[in-house]
Amino acid sequence: MSNAKMTPELLSLIADRFKVLAEPARLEILQALRAGERSVSDLAQDTGLGQANLSKHLRSLYDGGFVERHREGLFVIYRLADKDVFRICDLMCGRLEELSSKRRKLLASR
Repeated sequence: MSNAKMTPELLSLIADRFKVLAEPARLEILQALRAGERSVSDLAQDTGLGQANLSKHLRSLYDGGFVERHREGLFVIYRLADKDVFRICDLMCGRLEELSSKRRKLLASR
């Protein structure tokens, strides 16, 4: 992020992208797609989500630009459209590890 002031419109677009990622089921879907393209039935099996719930989350991920889809016969196949999403996840995981370590040290010092 640059030091330039962001417009309200840009801030809104950024917030909308984060909203899509703010649902654990969607992160689980993205994680399943990290290994490669998956059909809807494969994703349902991988995530344990029901078909209707999975379809709702896939729609949000598609609308948000995180996944792409194409049809192969009767099947709809999904793949990652934005692999940079994992850079965000890796940053957050690193931050969570750091916070957890600090908490452990604080608790150990009591």
